[in-house]
Amino acid sequence: NCREGKRRIEQFCMEEGISHEICGKVIVALDESELPALETIYQRGVENGILCEMIDAERLHELEPHVAGIKAIHVPEAGIVDYRQVCARMAEKVETKDGNQILLASKVVQMNMAGNRVVVSTSRGEHESRFVVNCAGLHSDRVTSLTETPKAKIIPFRGEYFEVVPEAHHLCRNLIYPVPDPSFPFLGVHFTRMIEGGLECGPNAVLAFAREGYTGSTVNWKDLSETLSYSGFLRLSAKYWRTGLGEMWRSFSKRAFVRALQRLVPEIQEDHLEAVPAGIRAQAVTPEGKLVDDFLIQESEHIIHVGNAPSPAATSSLNIGRLIVEKLEAHF
Repeated sequence: NCREGKRRIEQFCMEEGISHEICGKVIVALDESELPALETIYQRGVENGILCEMIDAERLHELEPHVAGIKAIHVPEAGIVDYRQVCARMAEKVETKDGNQILLASKVVQMNMAGNRVVVSTSRGEHESRFVVNCAGLHSDRVTSLTETPKAKIIPFRGEYFEVVPEAHHLCRNLIYPVPDPSFPFLGVHFTRMIEGGLECGPNAVLAFAREGYTGSTVNWKDLSETLSYSGFLRLSAKYWRTGLGEMWRSFSKRAFVRALQRLVPEIQEDHLEAVPAGIRAQAVTPEGKLVDDFLIQESEHIIHVGNAPSPAATSSLNIGRLIVEKLEAHF
């Protein structure tokens, strides 16, 4: 679970000398309409053993003097880390084992069974193994389709961020989150203090025109046509078209992005923000148009496909790895 995953990733960071910090976060209700959802989040946290408390506006402003809001959840155990360092150290540990390789720029084009082994054909040659684990992220559904029908298709959503200039860092002490829309599995724009001392805000969630469309001008016509013709995307769009238009407008208009941030921190201004590189969320969507908000794993005797790994997958990564290993061991 998430709590155990958090404990293990903290232990990993301590053992490997990776900078991290337990700084705490607040999830803020801005008005009365958000209180029921805030209460639901609080109860879920308590049920999962997360140390958290419901706090009033006075206590909220002691923790975050510049935030708006009438009530909040305080999660003192929340922390920050540079996850690039975590990934780099994990990669080092993988490659130090005899025979292990990480092959970059190797497109998987085919997978076939040869007796009790899987033959993986790539753009750089063939590889054989008794077991294969597909964790291809943005392309996980395409890799899944090489052996079976995926239960969902990946729709790429670009999340755009801004860095807050140093003179405005005082507006956020740690982590400030809004109450998320319970029907839409995106967290909404929030403020995040970085381990190296910076402060970022975002992301929005705008449809990317390419699976690896990290800029608004990047278009892959194959990816885009596949998305636009998918029944799940069409049903999703029919349900959330207003939300989608709002996200697109915040992508085109910095002023609109700032207005969304000002609901949380009214003093933030447009000239406080500088654009930084975006990320892509690999969102699994079912043919019925449902956004998959949990882990999606398809398995056969020799292949495990991880088709969706939403937040907090990074926090829980070591636990997820253990779960996959247990599934593999069941087939030995």
